Amino acid sequence: MKVLLLGGTGQLGTALQSLLRGECLAPSHADCPLADPDALRRLCDQFGPEVILNAAAYNRVDLAESEPDAAWRVNALGPRLLATEADRLGATLVHISTDHVFAGPPGPSVPGSSLAHPGWRESDPPSPASVYAVTKLAGEHFVRAASPRHLVVRTCGLYGPARSPGKGNFVTTMLRLGRERGEVRVVDDQVCTPTSAADLAASLVALLHHSQGGLFHMTNSGQTSWCEFAREIFRQSGDAVRVVPISTAQFAAPARRPAHSVLACDRLTAVLGQPPRDWRIALGDYLSTLRTGGS
Repeated sequence: MKVLLLGGTGQLGTALQSLLRGECLAPSHADCPLADPDALRRLCDQFGPEVILNAAAYNRVDLAESEPDAAWRVNALGPRLLATEADRLGATLVHISTDHVFAGPPGPSVPGSSLAHPGWRESDPPSPASVYAVTKLAGEHFVRAASPRHLVVRTCGLYGPARSPGKGNFVTTMLRLGRERGEVRVVDDQVCTPTSAADLAASLVALLHHSQGGLFHMTNSGQTSWCEFAREIFRQSGDAVRVVPISTAQFAAPARRPAHSVLACDRLTAVLGQPPRDWRIALGDYLSTLRTGGS
């Protein structure tokens, strides 16, 4: 299987390159800018991919509020260009999207009640509330409209090693801040599912081998707040760090985040025959890689 991978040096791209069998081309942004149709067409004609896998994104959520044009070019127009090329070549287009497309209230059963909300399903109507979320949802629509052979995957709370220098994630940021300060302040009223890039990559490759298409939600299992996620990081790492819960209002980020963005992965479970791993188990594996020299 010949795969053209965009965003190959990010967290997901790094994990995918270790799993993909066959020929995988992962050009740098300079070699294949998503805003250059001619460059992309030349690359596609030279390589002849069977699968185009788009793991590239403008994911600076807060900065997107002041740079909407940049976010639109990468998150919406870039996927539209890839969809056009995939359709021309008869290739499958795999596009990675986000839990941020859901910002509305999750329903009558919310965290803190006797029954936690089971998570957003693929059939639920999106409700984006930030520039980042709007541009990512637009990218989804472009892909689904222009590429008959598509696989759109929404995920949440991604972390993992990346080949790009300076690419951190929530886990490594918490470990660094905790060791520097002995205390971290973390939002406790946003609920999500932390997701290992390695687990996401494995599920993606499995879906490709099952020849599955359409829209899928793909995360680890379970749900937690960012504050409890931080506490679990320090519990498993053995670091004595005080975690202080704060509200979203106290954090005062420029962009609005979802209050509850757990994604239901029932469709993925039905295809693969087993549910994703619990997020705590996946976190433990990642922390083990950090102890043995990973990043």
